[in-house]
Amino acid sequence: QVRLVESGGGLVQAGGSLRLSCTTSEDAFSVFGWYRQAAGNVRELVAAVSRGGSTNYADSVKGRFTISRDDARNTVYLQMNDLNPEDTALYFCNGGPSLNAAGRYWGQGTQVTVSS
Repeated sequence: QVRLVESGGGLVQAGGSLRLSCTTSEDAFSVFGWYRQAAGNVRELVAAVSRGGSTNYADSVKGRFTISRDDARNTVYLQMNDLNPEDTALYFCNGGPSLNAAGRYWGQGTQVTVSS
Protein backbone atom coordinates (compact mmCIF):
# COMPACT_ATOMS: atom_id res chain seq x y z
CA GLN A 1 0.00 0.00 0.00
CA VAL A 2 1.36 3.38 -1.02
CA ARG A 3 1.85 5.78 1.86
CA LEU A 4 2.68 9.47 1.92
CA VAL A 5 3.68 10.97 5.25
CA GLU A 6 3.80 14.72 5.78
CA SER A 7 5.64 16.62 8.47
CA GLY A 8 6.67 20.17 9.29
CA GLY A 9 3.40 21.92 10.00
CA GLY A 10 2.86 24.10 13.02
CA LEU A 11 1.97 27.51 14.36
CA VAL A 12 3.83 30.54 13.05
CA GLN A 13 3.37 34.29 13.16
CA ALA A 14 2.53 36.26 10.05
CA GLY A 15 5.66 36.92 8.04
CA GLY A 16 7.30 33.75 9.25
CA SER A 17 8.39 30.60 7.42
CA LEU A 18 7.81 26.87 7.55
CA ARG A 19 9.07 23.94 5.51
CA LEU A 20 6.83 20.98 4.90
CA SER A 21 8.18 17.57 3.96
CA CYS A 22 6.46 14.53 2.50
CA THR A 23 8.04 11.12 2.11
CA THR A 24 6.51 8.27 0.14
CA SER A 25 6.91 4.57 0.65
CA GLU A 26 7.19 3.98 -3.08
CA ASP A 27 9.51 5.11 -5.82
CA ALA A 28 9.01 8.80 -6.50
CA PHE A 29 5.84 9.76 -8.29
CA SER A 30 5.91 11.39 -11.69
CA VAL A 31 4.34 14.44 -10.06
CA PHE A 32 4.29 15.44 -6.41
CA GLY A 33 1.83 18.06 -5.32
CA TRP A 34 0.88 20.00 -2.22
CA TYR A 35 -2.77 20.84 -1.69
CA ARG A 36 -4.49 22.66 1.14
CA GLN A 37 -7.93 22.86 2.60
CA ALA A 38 -9.02 25.63 4.91
CA ALA A 39 -12.07 25.24 7.13
CA GLY A 40 -15.22 25.49 5.04
CA ASN A 41 -13.33 25.60 1.77
CA VAL A 42 -12.60 23.12 -0.99
CA ARG A 43 -9.20 21.52 -1.32
CA GLU A 44 -6.99 23.52 -3.66
CA LEU A 45 -3.67 23.06 -5.41
CA VAL A 46 -0.81 24.95 -3.81
CA ALA A 47 2.13 23.72 -5.87
CA ALA A 48 3.22 20.73 -7.91
CA VAL A 49 6.53 19.53 -9.34
CA SER A 50 7.26 16.95 -12.00
CA ARG A 51 10.15 14.52 -12.14
CA GLY A 52 11.69 16.73 -14.81
CA GLY A 53 11.47 19.82 -12.61
CA SER A 54 8.47 21.57 -14.14
CA THR A 55 6.34 23.34 -11.57
CA ASN A 56 2.85 24.73 -11.15
CA TYR A 57 1.95 27.22 -8.42
CA ALA A 58 -1.28 28.77 -7.26
CA ASP A 59 -1.27 32.51 -7.93
CA SER A 60 -1.72 33.21 -4.23
CA VAL A 61 1.63 31.62 -3.33
CA LYS A 62 3.82 32.60 -6.26
CA GLY A 63 6.97 34.31 -5.06
CA ARG A 64 6.49 33.08 -1.49
CA PHE A 65 6.41 29.28 -1.71
CA THR A 66 8.89 26.95 -3.37
CA ILE A 67 8.33 23.29 -4.10
CA SER A 68 11.24 20.91 -4.58
CA ARG A 69 11.85 17.19 -4.64
CA ASP A 70 14.62 14.74 -3.79
CA ASP A 71 13.92 11.55 -5.68
CA ALA A 72 16.79 9.72 -4.02
CA ARG A 73 14.86 10.15 -0.75
CA ASN A 74 11.36 9.85 -2.28
CA THR A 75 10.65 13.20 -0.65
CA VAL A 76 9.02 16.45 -1.68
CA TYR A 77 9.35 19.74 0.16
CA LEU A 78 7.35 22.94 0.34
CA GLN A 79 9.26 25.96 1.59
CA MET A 80 6.76 28.58 2.69
CA ASN A 81 7.96 32.13 3.32
CA ASP A 82 6.16 35.34 4.22
CA LEU A 83 3.20 33.40 5.54
CA ASN A 84 -0.07 35.19 6.22
CA PRO A 85 -3.25 34.15 8.04
CA GLU A 86 -4.91 33.24 4.70
CA ASP A 87 -2.37 30.42 4.39
CA THR A 88 -3.87 28.71 7.44
CA ALA A 89 -5.09 25.28 6.34
CA LEU A 90 -4.55 21.55 6.45
CA TYR A 91 -1.83 20.80 3.90
CA PHE A 92 -1.85 17.51 2.02
CA CYS A 93 0.82 15.80 -0.02
CA ASN A 94 -0.34 14.16 -3.25
CA GLY A 95 1.21 11.82 -5.77
CA GLY A 96 0.10 11.32 -9.35
CA PRO A 97 0.73 11.93 -13.05
CA SER A 98 -0.34 15.54 -13.61
CA LEU A 99 0.81 19.03 -12.65
CA ASN A 100 -2.73 20.32 -12.96
CA ALA A 101 -4.87 17.69 -11.25
CA ALA A 102 -4.57 15.61 -8.11
CA GLY A 103 -3.52 12.00 -8.31
CA ARG A 104 -5.10 9.21 -6.34
CA TYR A 105 -2.59 9.06 -3.50
CA TRP A 106 -2.87 11.36 -0.48
CA GLY A 107 -1.11 11.87 2.80
CA GLN A 108 -2.96 12.39 6.06
CA GLY A 109 -2.32 16.13 6.15
CA THR A 110 -0.33 18.50 8.35
CA GLN A 111 -1.82 21.60 9.92
CA VAL A 112 -0.37 25.04 9.24
CA THR A 113 -1.68 27.89 11.35
CA VAL A 114 -0.56 31.47 10.82
CA SER A 115 -1.38 33.99 13.51
CA SER A 116 -1.75 37.70 12.81
